[in-house]
Amino acid sequence: MIGLLLAVALFNSAAFLINKRLTKNQLVHIWMFTVAVQVLTDSYLKKNHAYWYFSQGSFEWRALLVLTVLIPPVNIIFLNSYPFGKLFTKRLLYILVWDLAITAYERIALLPQPWGYFNYGWWQISYSFLVYPFLLWIVAVYYQWIRKIERE
Repeated sequence: MIGLLLAVALFNSAAFLINKRLTKNQLVHIWMFTVAVQVLTDSYLKKNHAYWYFSQGSFEWRALLVLTVLIPPVNIIFLNSYPFGKLFTKRLLYILVWDLAITAYERIALLPQPWGYFNYGWWQISYSFLVYPFLLWIVAVYYQWIRKIERE
């Protein structure tokens, strides 16, 4: 739990201190989109014992921290420096660097409590490494769509 609380404080502080690109409307959209995708994904994967937070089985209130205030600020930080309009290779490299960073953070979250809070069932860190680039790309595409809607 200590590691989770430190990460929440760090990521939220960083997200709101460095935010130069996203408007309040875009922040709300990204935040809610992230929570919705996280809840849907976790519901399926936790039900199938892929992974869980803290302890396996029943719902835990402290897991709401992960779902609602841990991942959204990470996406805000990611979008603030995303190289929109640059070459595909530059965008791909940016996503791969973030993939490595997020996978490294996941590895830290696997530490025993009180520092860690994440546990694997049949899931493996290599699956995360393969899935994160797609999730990051979806966040970038969603952000571009929100910007397009705002211009209309």
